[in-house]
Amino acid sequence: MGDILTVKNLTTHYTTPDGPAEAAGDVSFTVKKGEMLGLIGESGCGKSTIASSILRLIEYPGKIVSGEVILDGIDLIRAKDKELEKIRWKDIAVIPQSAMNSLNPVYTVGDQIIESILLHEDVTKKEALERTKNLLELVGIDKGRWKSYPHEFSGGMKQRVAIAMALSCNPKLIISDESTTGLDVLTQAQVIALMKDLQERLDLSIIMISHDLPLVTSICDRIAIMYAGKIIEWASTKEILEDARHPYSQGLLNATPDLLNPDKEVTSIPGSVPNLVHPPSGCRFRDRCQFVMESCAEKIPPLLEIKEGHHVACILEEGDDNE
Repeated sequence: MGDILTVKNLTTHYTTPDGPAEAAGDVSFTVKKGEMLGLIGESGCGKSTIASSILRLIEYPGKIVSGEVILDGIDLIRAKDKELEKIRWKDIAVIPQSAMNSLNPVYTVGDQIIESILLHEDVTKKEALERTKNLLELVGIDKGRWKSYPHEFSGGMKQRVAIAMALSCNPKLIISDESTTGLDVLTQAQVIALMKDLQERLDLSIIMISHDLPLVTSICDRIAIMYAGKIIEWASTKEILEDARHPYSQGLLNATPDLLNPDKEVTSIPGSVPNLVHPPSGCRFRDRCQFVMESCAEKIPPLLEIKEGHHVACILEEGDDNE
């Protein structure tokens, strides 16, 4: 599978009274055609900032400082606004965190999907309506409900409408930004199963942003783990589960209960994420790391490919390479 999206050295800051906060620092990763990539980390680590930066929707006090976001040979960071208007929704779509807030309460769900189709596709209103009905059926909603208003739907159905809207212009890539947060466990499982089914049937590429490690490992092909604005490990889901190398990745796995292994000891990661206005020198995880060494304060460890497809940013891995 070839890469559909390439993010290179992307850095995004937020202006604060105390100085710039580096919400995303020198972030690099790729998304392959037809794969689901999980982007995971604690709240505030920069996941949603990455999503907004990819779409170039960062507004003041946010600012994209440097980097590239390449989609089909086009750098979205440097593309003109009119070019971006054509790319958003048609080539890249977003499933928002809260469908309740993203759907307009005074329009029917069908009219909202139709509007997005007419804005980006050269079709008649009749054709857009027919596509809308098909999309609703695709996500498990009776097509006759296109005339319903958002308040007539449950939370799970609203989320399905948001998925249908994201699919409305046949995008190459979908960014799901914590789209199951706030749903009950049963509804969450249904929505996740639906997204995985659609990804496989339609050969979609999806970036699944979440803080829920069990959820991401259950459906994603590869996982990129973020900490304090940086990707610290990036590999296949199998590699992360069986051979996580970064101490933070190991800590996340150890902090996750295992229903198949009830005797597993669950341990938390001590401390808290650093202040991104005044981050610590060197490795940003060093104040919480059980393997910390003096050299960890000297430089920010680069994201190295320690074996094919497995990238880690940790001085312990640099040491292995140098021996």
